[in-house]
Amino acid sequence: MTVRRPAPSEPPVDLYGRRRPDRAMRVFHAVAETRFRWTTLINRKDPAGRVDDRRLDLTVVQRRVEAHDTDVVSLLLAAPDGRALPPWRPGAHLDVELPSGRLRQYSLCGDPADRHGYRIAVRRIPGGGGGSREVHDALRIGSRVTVRGPRNAFPFVPPGYGSDSARVHFVAGGIGVTPILPMVRMAHRLGIDWSMVYAGRSRDTLPFLDEIDSFGGRVTVRTDDEHGLPIAADLLPGVGPDTAVYCCGPVPMTALVAEGVRTLPGVELHSERFSAPPVVDGKPFTIELARTGEVIEVPADRSALEEVLAVRPDTAYSCRQGFCRTCAVRVLSGVVDHRDTVLTPEERADGELLICVSRCAGERLVLDL
Repeated sequence: MTVRRPAPSEPPVDLYGRRRPDRAMRVFHAVAETRFRWTTLINRKDPAGRVDDRRLDLTVVQRRVEAHDTDVVSLLLAAPDGRALPPWRPGAHLDVELPSGRLRQYSLCGDPADRHGYRIAVRRIPGGGGGSREVHDALRIGSRVTVRGPRNAFPFVPPGYGSDSARVHFVAGGIGVTPILPMVRMAHRLGIDWSMVYAGRSRDTLPFLDEIDSFGGRVTVRTDDEHGLPIAADLLPGVGPDTAVYCCGPVPMTALVAEGVRTLPGVELHSERFSAPPVVDGKPFTIELARTGEVIEVPADRSALEEVLAVRPDTAYSCRQGFCRTCAVRVLSGVVDHRDTVLTPEERADGELLICVSRCAGERLVLDL
């Protein structure tokens, strides 16, 4: 008998972020996307996953380099007056408003029991959208930032606390360890049966390795320079029926794990990724920006957001995965192929569109931009 208790408070060339087009990953991604959407839809029933737009003005009180070879820094954010911060659960993230006005999402990777500090970690991405560079270059101890949340689109549900699984297996790739680390701490404190694989190019590239190593033999650290590129079986050792798998990392890693889980009956998969997914089954279409009359061509393999950013670089966006609403715009004309996981039927009928993932079901959309 199971006793249920309330839950406690362009694709890379390899699994870790080196870029090169890889068409084979689109097949794997289709599996990962299905699983990801299922997890996110389930989350909408959980109060921890609801959108929370409260704004908190916080101060950077600590800054640490966590991985030199991949240029990862962690920031500890606290209230200026030292007051307790809103509670959160493993898997939660913050929307961080950077000094430039950019809005970016970062997983909370500290301890939920610490109500006086939120810890996030950011890897510098030289060719990215500028958010990571701004965190690294502009935020120092004493800097003030505004955050929204916390909110959770990747909740951890331990066995015996709402999950029917008997054990848990974690898979993290590089900076993908950030939401996984609080889950591991909770699993360890609750005394449940768990294991973990932490993968990266080398040990020097893995953030928070000292904290992960403290869990001893339950964690397998697997690096390319020592073991070669992993296959699915390397990331899922000992995973069998009644196991819940929590995976976070670049798209190729989450897709590889999803493909491996697909062949394992009785295994439950929850995943999150830190990069925009490649477009699957896309068709070219045209966008007209109603306020200026500009016309934008969207190729079959690129998102509407990417093409809009090319002419409107100040367009707001964050998750690029269809669940944070930051890039929402109003459709004035055209039929939408909605691919998000957050808009209600009423919001869609009212003309709302998330341009990071959704597309045109016909040939042309006119947007209120």
